[in-house]
Amino acid sequence: MLIFVFMDKINAILIDDEQSARNVLTNLLERTSSNINILTTCSNLEDGVKQIKALQPSVVFLDVQMPNYAGYEIVNFFDEINFEIIFVTAYDHYAIKAFELNAIDYLVKPIDRKKLALTLVKLEDKLIKQAALVDYQTLLKTIKDKDYKKIIIPELGNRRIVSIEDIIALEADGAYSKIYLKNSKTITTSKNLKYFENVFPKDVSFFRSHRAWIINIIHVECLNKAEQTITLANGTVKAKISRSRIDQFKNIVQL
Repeated sequence: MLIFVFMDKINAILIDDEQSARNVLTNLLERTSSNINILTTCSNLEDGVKQIKALQPSVVFLDVQMPNYAGYEIVNFFDEINFEIIFVTAYDHYAIKAFELNAIDYLVKPIDRKKLALTLVKLEDKLIKQAALVDYQTLLKTIKDKDYKKIIIPELGNRRIVSIEDIIALEADGAYSKIYLKNSKTITTSKNLKYFENVFPKDVSFFRSHRAWIINIIHVECLNKAEQTITLANGTVKAKISRSRIDQFKNIVQL
């Protein structure tokens, strides 16, 4: 079973050769939308391309007229454009080029705040549809392979596909949950433990050892009855176990 969630932040890069134009657009985006997270701004296309490849934004706000390279020449630097483009131009006739490149939209300087808001709605709508498509494709692959061992979880505004066998344990953290992974990373998610109990496939090896803990049996190292703890994954995680659940746990893992 998969969890379907949508990103709540849209990472963006701004490319414009004029500092004042970058400042204006940054201020407008901050006022118009709390959904846009500006990763960086660049003054030319060459630097912008480097930052796009390094930071992997969801959208690039791209000035059309710049020294050395015009904004629409960005297609020459990528084998595949896997980010959205919103052109920013002082000339309305560049709209034709924008739509030829399948840009989300274009903004004419000076940028109108209402027009920017409408453009951001179009952007969010397209990104949500893309996210739904990714989830759907993952679901189809899971069904085709008969491998119901992956889960999509929200992580600080992002979406991560995780193999269930890589999950060591889940710990309640108020209304949130901490998910401990085999690669020593920890994911914080807004879903509680009860939620995961309901969505995990029934045939996987998870055990509710404590009201604040769900553990993955395949990662168990040892049980300490005196301390009422379970050590997992070579000591990287130590979970609690309720005294009333120790016998059930011992039967499951055959200790």
